[in-house]
Amino acid sequence: MTPNKLLLLGDEAIAQAAIDAGVSGAYAYPGTPSSEILEYLIDSKEAKQKGIIAQWTANEKTAVEAAIGASYVGKRTIVAMKHVGLNVAADAFINSALTGANGGMIVVTADDPSMHSSQNEQDNRFYGDFAHIPILEPSNQQEAYDMCFYGFQLSEKFHIPILLRITTRVAHSRAGVLHKDPLPQNQISLPTDLKQYILLPALARKRWSKLLSIQPALIDESENSPFNKFIDGNDKSIGIIASGIAFNYVMENFQGANPYPILKISQYPIPEKLIKKLYNEVDRLIVIEEGYPFIEKMLTSFLCDNLKVEGKLTGLLPREGELNPNIVAQALGLPNIEGKDVPSIVVARPPSFCPGCSHIDSYNALNEALKDYSKGRVFSDIGCYTLGATPPFEAINSCVDMGASISMAKAASDMGLRPAVAVIGDSTFTHSGMTGLLDAVVYNAPITVIILDNSTTGMTGGQPSHANQRLVSICTGLGVNPEHIRIIKPLKNRHQENVQVIKEELAYEGVSVIIPTRECVQTLNRRMRAKFKEKGENK
Repeated sequence: MTPNKLLLLGDEAIAQAAIDAGVSGAYAYPGTPSSEILEYLIDSKEAKQKGIIAQWTANEKTAVEAAIGASYVGKRTIVAMKHVGLNVAADAFINSALTGANGGMIVVTADDPSMHSSQNEQDNRFYGDFAHIPILEPSNQQEAYDMCFYGFQLSEKFHIPILLRITTRVAHSRAGVLHKDPLPQNQISLPTDLKQYILLPALARKRWSKLLSIQPALIDESENSPFNKFIDGNDKSIGIIASGIAFNYVMENFQGANPYPILKISQYPIPEKLIKKLYNEVDRLIVIEEGYPFIEKMLTSFLCDNLKVEGKLTGLLPREGELNPNIVAQALGLPNIEGKDVPSIVVARPPSFCPGCSHIDSYNALNEALKDYSKGRVFSDIGCYTLGATPPFEAINSCVDMGASISMAKAASDMGLRPAVAVIGDSTFTHSGMTGLLDAVVYNAPITVIILDNSTTGMTGGQPSHANQRLVSICTGLGVNPEHIRIIKPLKNRHQENVQVIKEELAYEGVSVIIPTRECVQTLNRRMRAKFKEKGENK
């Protein structure tokens, strides 16, 4: 392996590209499959030596706002999140297209087809199109690196943020990646127009007009992009349009000798001239893309005759779940690739709590405290603790979006459900639960909020939690009566004591907060291993 070649995850390739491209600030909220991007930057000695700021934020919205601030002063910045995180960040993200970018700004969205660790399968290419900004979609780890490096240049060329869209398979698989000579970081340089970032209506209308005016140039950039490739084939009965990881699945079936012409799309807006070139040569088009039928829908806007376009909208490819080489083979009328199906001996293992997890004791206490009430009154949130929905606990009844548990419990109590309980993790609480608690305090809603404090962001790998030793002061500051902020220790030998505390707060006609506090067993194990290792090295 050559010195400038590294074995990297797709996430890590993006992080290394940001370092090499002269990034100065990186911000993120952890979420699978994007977490390793910021983790790589935080752990990188090179990033530390270069003084790169790499920080976890309270949520995805604050991460994008931080990136906008870094871009404002002329610095290159990257912000990363999983696909549903862009919903949280949408206000800042959409408006960043209007403010534009001073220093290069890349927003990474890691989409999760098949919902391996997510509530939905949304395809954030629609967000990029909605915002009228360029989208880059790599097919492999090398392209993830190259596109991130190029994305900063593209951002500064058009003074606009760039959306870099990856999917789970690219994010979490490894390959050798060649990296470029590093660039220096930008010097501080404020916008030449100091009103550029002021989106008052009169100014925002001018920014909107400017954004629209550059769209033809963005399309031209895509037409000439090295990432959009026309690969000719002799058999013109079918033309294939493939994007992202789906392009790999197509080529895996053909093993490099493709009979049909193929257009690989990895940069958007879609290259209309290249599409029309393919369109004019073939009898029918098959669109193969991971996620929603994004390209397929866009074709109807400028392909108007009787050429048949097939893909997810026609049922040729499934609308749900991930693609794979055999699904693509079936769509193309080819035999399955041997060894690509999951052997029948492999049985899916459902997720479960780690042995010794504090949430087990918390849910056992909650279930016993609620045994005299009818079921269906516990609203929960997104995190490891969502496993409380599974047997043998079956302790929770909702999981909608980050922070929804408290707002849902409040409204349920408004409608007459008493008692109503919200269960939320410490990191999720500081992400987007605090505003729901404030609503509950303002209206003195009779709800019990249980903040499961395991001192980490457990589900995504144990990143630090912004709630660390701040929960009591936050709840007090939001107006919760200190007498009804109760800290308990979720342990088996404290079970009856904990049940009694929960019962008392369930009976309280106002807002109460219970904070079961015990460190995540995984972060505890890591911390102890590091401690013993340090002791051994110091001997």
